[in-house]
Amino acid sequence: MRFVVMLIVLIFPILDVLVTIRFARWTGIPTAAWLLASAIAGSLLLRHEIVTFRAKTLAALRGDQPLLRGLLDSGRKVLAALLLILPGIVSDLIALTLLSLPFNLGAPLATQAAGRTINGDHRRID
Repeated sequence: MRFVVMLIVLIFPILDVLVTIRFARWTGIPTAAWLLASAIAGSLLLRHEIVTFRAKTLAALRGDQPLLRGLLDSGRKVLAALLLILPGIVSDLIALTLLSLPFNLGAPLATQAAGRTINGDHRRID
């Protein structure tokens, strides 16, 4: 089983580059342009997500936003950025699919937290 997983991990980038070369020949755009544009987009997304993650973490510490929502969203974007940095069209398509998925896991958590508020009067009896 380990051998199969290792074989898949080692063969995927090679097949991805071969698909990219074929796609570049089909479209007429140089392969280096595809790879360079993807790497630049991935690095810009990763740099932006580092700054955004800091802001989301500070908002979670203040109590403005649930912590799990920021972690899941940032993890999804970092994984997509790493897939964009990897050379190949297939990994780029996986990254774009991952970015386009409508994850909104924090909304149910926020409504549960807001529903726990109890209003009332407070009196001290001595």
